[in-house]
Amino acid sequence: MPPIDQITAFASEHPVGAVFICLFALVLLAAIYFALHVAVRAVSRMLRRWAGGRPTEDILTIVAASIATGVSAQGMWRFSGDVLGFDGPLRLLLFAFIEVAVITSAVRARRNMRENYSAGIDGIAVWALTCLSAVLSSMDARSVAEAVFRLAAPLVAAWLWERGMAIERHRITGRSRINWRLTPERVLVRVGLAEASDRTASEVDAHRKLTQVALAAKRARALREAGASQRKMRVALAKLDRAMDRAVEYTGLAVDDKRQEELLSQIGALYNTAALIDLTPPVPWAPDEPEGPAALPLPGTVTVLDEDDEEDRPADPAPQVDTAQRAAQMRSARQYWEQQIDRKYVPRAADIAQEVGIPIGTAREWRALWKLEPQAHALLEAAFREHGIVDTGTFPAIEVPDRVLTVNGSAAAEH
Repeated sequence: MPPIDQITAFASEHPVGAVFICLFALVLLAAIYFALHVAVRAVSRMLRRWAGGRPTEDILTIVAASIATGVSAQGMWRFSGDVLGFDGPLRLLLFAFIEVAVITSAVRARRNMRENYSAGIDGIAVWALTCLSAVLSSMDARSVAEAVFRLAAPLVAAWLWERGMAIERHRITGRSRINWRLTPERVLVRVGLAEASDRTASEVDAHRKLTQVALAAKRARALREAGASQRKMRVALAKLDRAMDRAVEYTGLAVDDKRQEELLSQIGALYNTAALIDLTPPVPWAPDEPEGPAALPLPGTVTVLDEDDEEDRPADPAPQVDTAQRAAQMRSARQYWEQQIDRKYVPRAADIAQEVGIPIGTAREWRALWKLEPQAHALLEAAFREHGIVDTGTFPAIEVPDRVLTVNGSAAAEH
């Protein structure tokens, strides 16, 4: 007899019992429905709380790693049954012990990362146990494709865990784990195809042309001081002239104050390279000498300050000025310098500072650069030869004949 006929016959013979059974079934179904509804709400609330503060990539990483771990556990299920011979409850309890160990090590490694900023030995254990699970799962594979798949699944899970740890490490410490020495960016910078800084192409080209002018000027100056032949001097001056023409044409050197200051800075650094060997920088690891009390002058003595002593005193720190203001001050100082040189007078640093209204340190810096020019240098040399006066930046210039050196080292024409 079919089941529906049996139920119909039972309801006909026992109508009261059939009613009670139906009521009990309805109550049981309602209880199951409410229990499932409460469980689903609790699980969804827990998942929302768990995923509330996590970014999307972390959630996807955990989901994908869980799927890969499940594939690895299925392989260990078959391995424990086919190879080890486990069956029944024993197989159910023991088949996934490696996966449980992997998850435990991953949780410990994450806690170590939050507390000690390093995964430690637990991070190594994750990779070791993952490789062991992958090998064991693939040993029971029925084909090469299945073996490769079972090898790849645990490794994918470990890789996703490692990437999640790297993101958390960067979020906690603010730095990456390692900086590679050989990267595409470094290779391109090394061969000259990329720029290491954030300068634009026009800025790089302008800097290159200004550097060419400075190097050409240094070369011509070195040849003149070495007493080179007229042919070499003509070649050097021709190169300097071409470099200057390109700089004026492509960098706006004639009207750009910033470019002019940059060129002067490069020339000043190149002309005074030999001064580096005379520098006596302080020893960084030497102990600081204790400052003793200042000695008081004896009664009845008079202290006389020489101008040289005043010049050698350290200058006050220069105030911060913008580029345009500094360029205007340099033009005014340069105009005053040329006027005094035409009068056969080499101005002192104090004179320049008082005339232009700039700090004495800035005046010394500009004077040290300008006094190397041919006319000023000739005046200083004449003062030394005729009167034995060494330039300290304080003495007044001495009247000398009009015979001075020109740029190429030859004597100027008689007026």
